[in-house]
Amino acid sequence: MTTHGSTRRKLMTTAGALAAALTVPHPAAASPAPTSGAARTQPPQQLVLPRPTGRYPIGTHTLRLVDRSRRDPWVPSRPFREFVIQLWYPARRATGGRRRAPWMTPAAARHFQGSGLLPTGYVVLPTTHAAQGAPARPVAGRSPVILYSHGHGQHRSSSLSLVEELAAHGYVVVTIDHTYDAGQVEFPGGRVETYGMPELTPALPPAEELRIVTKAVRVRVADVRHTLAELERLVRYGSPGLPVGLRDVMDLTRTAMFGHSLGGATAAEAMCAGLPIAAGANLDGSLFGEVVTRGLDKPLLLLGADRTDDATWQDTWPHLRGWRRFLRLTGSEHFSFTDYETLLPQAAARLGATPEQIAAFLGPLEWQRSLAVQREALLAFFGLHLLGRPAPLLSGPTAQYPELVFRRAVGS
Repeated sequence: MTTHGSTRRKLMTTAGALAAALTVPHPAAASPAPTSGAARTQPPQQLVLPRPTGRYPIGTHTLRLVDRSRRDPWVPSRPFREFVIQLWYPARRATGGRRRAPWMTPAAARHFQGSGLLPTGYVVLPTTHAAQGAPARPVAGRSPVILYSHGHGQHRSSSLSLVEELAAHGYVVVTIDHTYDAGQVEFPGGRVETYGMPELTPALPPAEELRIVTKAVRVRVADVRHTLAELERLVRYGSPGLPVGLRDVMDLTRTAMFGHSLGGATAAEAMCAGLPIAAGANLDGSLFGEVVTRGLDKPLLLLGADRTDDATWQDTWPHLRGWRRFLRLTGSEHFSFTDYETLLPQAAARLGATPEQIAAFLGPLEWQRSLAVQREALLAFFGLHLLGRPAPLLSGPTAQYPELVFRRAVGS
């Protein structure tokens, strides 16, 4: 019998819940006033994303998608479903002086910083390593396509340190903002839609919580289905404003997916629903929907935080009939699989957070090592299932990566 005792803890990931979890001062306004005179004169901390290790420069391009076949499931007054995707891809080195894209677009960033852990006045959000609209670069022909789905209440760049790594190694990565499930989504023209699905509060009965979350996964799977259809259309017909060469480098016959938290659950359920996704990776997300009982014939990587094994993973494991791995990252916590892992340690002193608070939120594993292991695990997984490359890292415990603990025997 599946239990969801940890579900609410994992899914209450709006900015307020995150700030409460870390217990750093939570701003009531977009530009909070520090309490001490010294703090008032201290400049904000500039945050920096870790550099990808791949050989290729990165380009990026953002698209608004409209699915007129369905009304918005969270805001019934919206006559159609509307969301945003962003493509990250290998780019030609000659970028023509193009600006690097921001980690979050300006209007979305204002909302994010006004309600979260990285507030205006304390930190400056990072820029990415991707040039906006740069011409795409062929990598041994066409590149496999990997979709990314964010955690509940988060946003499409939540795990950009992993996304950029994949793009720099030759993949096209498509990040999806799930409107009203995301904390904020900025559309062309500066309109911002904020969180709009029912709040998952402690007072919510477990059965109602499960109903809401299961619906959220169905909505996300439909977003993924529409994204794949739009990508197919782009490859076939192109689109005004699409970066030069981008339609020619995407290989939609080799498509995979990964996500954090509810995004990881989305990846598994999308494969179960029959979408043309060859392999999926779930980063610390409880599973919901039919995949728990029906299972999968396709490869699934379950990579979790350093805690008691997720009950839904245990229930699903016997129904996974294809390649499967059930791993734990020693010294990690739920948000170790997001950019908080790299950004919060940089911001800690400016926020007044102690090393003990940061470790309680992100785990004791040093962030550079945590990110390196995650990057290597994803590169091994997608290299194996999209490119046919050997993946000894995922074959069993290794001395090089002792932090990866195999919770289920490979052949079991």
